[in-house]
Amino acid sequence: MQTSPLPHASPIPDDASAPEEVLHKAKWLTLKRRGRWEYAERNNPGGAVIILAVTPDDKVVFVEQYRVSILANTIEMPAGLVGDLADAEDEDVLIAARRELEEETGYACGKIEFIHEGPSSAGMSTEMIAFARAWDLVRVGQGGGDETENIIVHEVPRAEAGKWLFDRAAEGFSIDAKLFAGLWFIDHPEAHMR
Repeated sequence: MQTSPLPHASPIPDDASAPEEVLHKAKWLTLKRRGRWEYAERNNPGGAVIILAVTPDDKVVFVEQYRVSILANTIEMPAGLVGDLADAEDEDVLIAARRELEEETGYACGKIEFIHEGPSSAGMSTEMIAFARAWDLVRVGQGGGDETENIIVHEVPRAEAGKWLFDRAAEGFSIDAKLFAGLWFIDHPEAHMR
């Protein structure tokens, strides 16, 4: 085991210095192994972004869609891949956030701010997810996603958003746990990476 350069960090396992092996490469994901660890890596360089959007009348914008990977309808915040478009591999996370917000929800935003970035599921994926806060929303279209998506937009009063999510879970929807972090960031506008 190696020692981490970070104070108060756990030791670095020997697997970290093992050679990386590609097990399978597909269009969007590559399955890899390093030592005893198997994990997925996104093939787009930018990761993903979740957009925390609140309408001028204080409603949180959620999206509903069916996710084939878990065979369930999900409730999420608007989100999407960064750098996944042809000739835009170096796309800025905030540009991607604006694009995905409008595509999925029909809202454009007057202002957008980077909040934080971290791993989506560090034990099984290299994917990093950023949070961006969008405000001064203006309706410019219907939303619904691109031609491969069938997104339903929900606008929920901010004070009722947590309960609304639990009510949807009770109905059988899969609720992304990151939504609760998103609600916290919405309620704490001073919170962001410096």
